[in-house]
Amino acid sequence: MKIKVRNPIVEIDGDEMTRIMWDLVKEYLILPYLNVDLKYYDLHIKKRDETDDKITEDAARAILSHGVGVKCATITPTEERVQEYNLKKAWKSPNATIRTILGGTVFREPILVKNIVPYVRSWKKPIVIGRHAYGDVYSNVEMRIQRKGKVKLLFQPEEGEEVAETTVFQFSGPGIVQAIHNLDDSIEEFARTCFRYALERKLDLWFSAKDTISKTYDGHFRSIFEKEYRTNWETHFRQAGLSYNFSLIDDAAARVVRSEGGILWALKNYDGDVMSDMIASACGSLAMMTSVLVSPKGCYEYEAAHGTVQRHYYRYLKGEETSTNPTAIIFAWSGALKKRGELDNTQDVIAFAENLERAVRETIESGIMTGDIIGMAESIPSKKLVSTQEFIKAISIRLEDCYK
Repeated sequence: MKIKVRNPIVEIDGDEMTRIMWDLVKEYLILPYLNVDLKYYDLHIKKRDETDDKITEDAARAILSHGVGVKCATITPTEERVQEYNLKKAWKSPNATIRTILGGTVFREPILVKNIVPYVRSWKKPIVIGRHAYGDVYSNVEMRIQRKGKVKLLFQPEEGEEVAETTVFQFSGPGIVQAIHNLDDSIEEFARTCFRYALERKLDLWFSAKDTISKTYDGHFRSIFEKEYRTNWETHFRQAGLSYNFSLIDDAAARVVRSEGGILWALKNYDGDVMSDMIASACGSLAMMTSVLVSPKGCYEYEAAHGTVQRHYYRYLKGEETSTNPTAIIFAWSGALKKRGELDNTQDVIAFAENLERAVRETIESGIMTGDIIGMAESIPSKKLVSTQEFIKAISIRLEDCYK
């Protein structure tokens, strides 16, 4: 008998090789065991184009409605992708659209297994990235400058105040310009969420920015974090034996490679995007990292931290066998199921998600691996390179043993 998931989960399908793996994961690891109402949204790039990207907004609002979503990787189209898929335009990043509607913080954590030692030998514990999921370059406004002229930044109040303006740059010839923004409410919620998460996970919290250069923008982030810590968290952190510290992002990047890990590293949107990939790669692979968006609106979106694996998809289309790693996709599903189980108080759903994660780890630790991680795994007699489908089937065999 299948396990009943009491309330719906929003399922957001995606693109290219991750879409292929998505279907395999559902076929072998999810649907045989669960009776679950999946509210399905297809964010394939052509579907987004057909709906003028409205389907992306609909998917985000569905997560608001149902509380938990799980998302496949999606294409953010460049001009080359516009030509490849014959799109109307280069639509915005689906993740940026979803995060703008949901708000919140993205937490990314490497998936550690016993037989893969991080490239950074000092790392003994996970380094969790807390990435602000609003604003910055992902919601930017930019312009191509074609000739001489002055660019100004202007604020026009809705009522009562004088217009404020400042010169951005006096162009003597062609160039480019960009404007980004953020909101106090969003930064404050980012800080609160990071302090709460660090305390729950018993992790020291670092926050890094570049306020020596960006005195207003980054400086405001720093001051909000400092105020939040002093006002609401300092006593709790000290009682738990935890610390909070701010450092410039370049200093923190140098320190993190000498640390033992066991920290939550809070970063602005773009910084978190870059550093989470670095942490994932150093711990084995981009396919070995979890990602969850924790929204202040009380909902959660789980996804793989990597992209659509375009190169493998082109090989797949030629009929070639690929050894693409679906681990992060599987953990996106298990994360969503655990959270659904927690919210619904259904222990059997939580137990299934934990069994699924255990089956993945045990498969890798037994020596059955995909190409991205086998090279850095410890050498054992049973180490075997397998295809994507073989890897998923090996996991399914271990999962079956839990329910015989």
